Amino acid sequence: MSTSPITTHVLDTSRGRPAEGVSIVLERLEDSGEYVVLGRGKTDADGRLRDLLPPEPRPKPGTYRITFDTGAYYAAQGTTGFYPTVSITFLLRAPEEHHHVPLLLNPYGFSTYRGS
Repeated sequence: MSTSPITTHVLDTSRGRPAEGVSIVLERLEDSGEYVVLGRGKTDADGRLRDLLPPEPRPKPGTYRITFDTGAYYAAQGTTGFYPTVSITFLLRAPEEHHHVPLLLNPYGFSTYRGS
């Protein structure tokens, strides 16, 4: 199975399980200074979103932003969180590489890193 060159995985550390149903938007910063939406979707039962982009063509080098609708996710869990959204901005320098952007989430904090 071919996957998107940019993927994500959301883990709800407060529940100790994947965060299913998190809405996500992927954008790229254009030369005009505006962000353009490239893809969107929701995490699956394993907290993953594997199809933000088609496998080809490869994304161009540049600045990308991935935004997670954490407010809606926590509202669906019957929980109130502090962050209504979490946006992670990252540089894509090597389009031939896979870029995985995980999010570790709880109602009052989050963490991210470059995954594999």
